[in-house]
Amino acid sequence: MIGRFADAVTRGVGDMTASVTEVFDPTVRLGVTGLSRAGKTVFITSLVANLMDRGRMAGFSPAARIDTAFLQPQPDDTIPRFEYERHLAALTSRTPHWPEGTRAVSELRLSLKVRPAGMLAGMRGPRVVHLDIVDYPGEWLLDLGLMEKTYDEWSARALNRLKDWGAEAYAAALADVDPAAKLEEPTAQTLAATYTEALKAARRAGAYDLTPGRFLLPGELEGSPALTFAPLPPGDAPRGSLRREMARRFEAYKSKVVQPFFRDHFARLDRQVVLLDVLGAIRRGPRAVEEMRAAIADILSAFKPGALNWLLSLLGARRVDRVLFAATKADHLHHTQHARLTAILDAMVDDARRRADFAGARTEALSIAALRATVEEMREHRGESLPVVRGRLLEGGREAALYPGELPPDPSHILTPAMQGAEGWLEAEYDIMEFAPAPLTLRPGEGPPFIRLDRAAEFLLADRL
Repeated sequence: MIGRFADAVTRGVGDMTASVTEVFDPTVRLGVTGLSRAGKTVFITSLVANLMDRGRMAGFSPAARIDTAFLQPQPDDTIPRFEYERHLAALTSRTPHWPEGTRAVSELRLSLKVRPAGMLAGMRGPRVVHLDIVDYPGEWLLDLGLMEKTYDEWSARALNRLKDWGAEAYAAALADVDPAAKLEEPTAQTLAATYTEALKAARRAGAYDLTPGRFLLPGELEGSPALTFAPLPPGDAPRGSLRREMARRFEAYKSKVVQPFFRDHFARLDRQVVLLDVLGAIRRGPRAVEEMRAAIADILSAFKPGALNWLLSLLGARRVDRVLFAATKADHLHHTQHARLTAILDAMVDDARRRADFAGARTEALSIAALRATVEEMREHRGESLPVVRGRLLEGGREAALYPGELPPDPSHILTPAMQGAEGWLEAEYDIMEFAPAPLTLRPGEGPPFIRLDRAAEFLLADRL
C-alpha cells in the first residue's frame, strides 16, 4: 500500500508538470484498440495519412485550418514507435497487402499546425497541437477485469468458458495432474501451453472474452513465469504445491503486467476508439455476436469515462471523455446496408453507451472502412438487381463480386437469437468474404480512400483543434 501511494504521488507530480506544459503545447492522447482482426493498424495508418494529406477529409471541419501536419518523435522513450511508414508502404505499394496486426503497445506523435477560428482568428497566429496515438491490443484491455478477481474465482470462470468452447485437450491435461502435489516446472509449462492453445482455438471459433490476454499476445513476456500458469479446479494448496505456485503467478501477472499497463498507458488517454469486426462476428454466428457484445461491455467498464472539471484537468487528472465504437470493413457491404450495420452496432453497445453517457462521456457508433478495398456495382441475378461489392480476394487474388446477404432492418433479429444461444441464423446466412487491399493511384494532397474516416476524426478531434 505504501509503495502504491508513493508511486501515485510521483506520477501525480509528473502529470501536473506535463499538464502545465500542455497549456502552451496542447496534446490529445488517442487510444486505438479492438479485438483481433478489427483493423487497428490500418485505421491508424490511414488516419495519419489522411490528416497529413487532407484532400479526402471533407467531413473533418478543421481540415481547412490545418497549415501542415508532420510526424515527430513520441514523448515516451520506452514505448516502441508505431511503424507508420512500413505499414503505409504495405498498403500503397504496387502489390498491396494488409500489414501485420497489433502485437504490443506502440505510439506515434502527429503534430498539427492549426490556425484559430472564430472572432480571435485575426488576432492570433497558428498553434501546434500534438496528437499522440497509442495502439494496444484489445485482448490486453480485457485483463483489467482480473484485478478484482482471486485466482480461484478466475479459475472457475475460465474452466466454465473452456467447457462452453469444447477444450477437450486441456481437460485431458488436467486429468493427469494432481494440483496439490509438489510443483514440477515442466508440468506447469505443459499446462500453460495447453491452456494457451485452448484459448487460441476458442478465439478461432468466435470467442472474445479470453483471459489472460497476454497468453494470446505475449509480447516481450513470452516464456516468462508471469505467463506460466493456468486455471485449476478448487482444492488444497499446500506450500510448494502446483496450485499454490499457480495462484502466486496469477497474482504476479496482475501486479507486474496488468497494473503497470493500466498506469502507464491506459489511464492517460483523452479519447478512445474501439474497433469491432461486427461482420466477422455475424458470419461466425449468434454465439460470436453475443460474445462480442459481452466483451464490449467489459471493455468499456475498464474505462473511467466522463467529463472532468477544468481544475482537475489542470492538475493532471485524465479521463476518457469521448468514445467511438466503429464497425470496420464497411466496404464489404454495399452502402445501402451501412445504416443497418450501424444500427446493429448501436444496439450491441447500447448498455455500454448508457453507462458512459451517464458518467458524462460522449459516445458515437459508426460504420467505417479505414481503407476502401472494394467498389460497388449492381448486378442482375435471376431477374433481380442485386447491390454487390467487387474486389480482389485475399485468398487466391482473383477478382470477385459478392452479394453477402441482406442485413435485417431490425437489429433485434440479430441480437435476440444471439442472447438466446441460437446455434445459427434462422432466416439467412451471411457470406462475408475477405478482400485484399486494391492497388491505389493517389493524387497529390490525397490520402488513401476510406469510408467515414473523416466523420470519425470529426467526432474524436475537431473540438480540440
